[in-house]
Amino acid sequence: MKDKVKIFASSKNWIEGEAVRQLKKTAELHGMVSAIGMPDIHPGRGNPVGAVFVSDGVIYPYLVGNDVGCGVGLFKTGLKRNKLKRDKWIKKLQGLETQWEGDRAKWLLNSNIEPSDMDYALGTIGGGNHFAELQSFEKIYNQELFYRLQLDKNILMILVHSGSRGIGESLLRRHTEKYGAGGLETGSKEADIYLEQHDYAIKWAFANRSLIAYRMSSQLGGECDKILDVCHNSISQIEFDAKSLWLHRKGAAPSDCGAIVIPGSRGTLSYLVIPEGEQTANCWSLAHGAGRKWNRSSSRERFKERFTKESLLQTDLGGYVICEDKELLFEEAPQAYKNIDVVVDDMVQAGLISVVATLKPLITYKVRQTL
Repeated sequence: MKDKVKIFASSKNWIEGEAVRQLKKTAELHGMVSAIGMPDIHPGRGNPVGAVFVSDGVIYPYLVGNDVGCGVGLFKTGLKRNKLKRDKWIKKLQGLETQWEGDRAKWLLNSNIEPSDMDYALGTIGGGNHFAELQSFEKIYNQELFYRLQLDKNILMILVHSGSRGIGESLLRRHTEKYGAGGLETGSKEADIYLEQHDYAIKWAFANRSLIAYRMSSQLGGECDKILDVCHNSISQIEFDAKSLWLHRKGAAPSDCGAIVIPGSRGTLSYLVIPEGEQTANCWSLAHGAGRKWNRSSSRERFKERFTKESLLQTDLGGYVICEDKELLFEEAPQAYKNIDVVVDDMVQAGLISVVATLKPLITYKVRQTL
């Protein structure tokens, strides 16, 4: 962590000046040790998304944002790719934005989680860039690691991107109402309370992604076997150079817990990768996706003039998008995102990862009805 401010991106990458400005400004916060941008970095609400921050003696809930625990999970369905019935399955997939009619209390109990007031949302995707996607393996780059993960190129997968729903939002709101974007001194009562609630939101988000995958796979007659699940919005304590420091990830996947999936847009491939090297220069973090090229309002304005709603339901890779919210369809168009191939290659060239396999989107579930 010799560089206080650094961005892992090549000249091929699309990096907005505002994202760089936000990264440098965040590095000036009290107690900040490092502010590192991933190749998917883009401007956020005052602080960049696609970045990791390390602090000493203080934590900043505002840096993590309103979706504590948001992350990406990969699940094996048991469904064979040669048995794919895309059009039939598209009709079968329903209701992943509505309350699950199963036993939520039992699901939480099995996940070792206490009930909360937000449990009605358990097993729902949420809005924005969240999704559940049926995928097939496109290309295997590392057979040994692929088999070590107990994967089979003939079996379809489900990739889920979702978080803690209203739990993280209410947690941030309680903090900002009292402290704004200010930090909390570590060891203080306020910091301890926040971290306890933060840890609960993370556990709840893991249970949520597993239930989303279970619901989606069950509707297709499949199984649900978790391969990996990582969180990219969190605060965690680390030991480095004989110090206890605090690592804030905002749209940054962990590189200290094995293989991860870096999603592309719904119209591009996703990458299954494995971290390489010591990972200190990048603060044990990687890109969490392609990263936005255009913000939501810009995307709506740009793409409504260029595309029809129908054209955005079909992708260049032959996939189909279930999204009955017209505004969201334009906001989340593949063209709104940076080039995932460049983002991944930037990390490969930096010696941070190697690619295990790529996955192709077949059916992307966003929402059946306007949220």
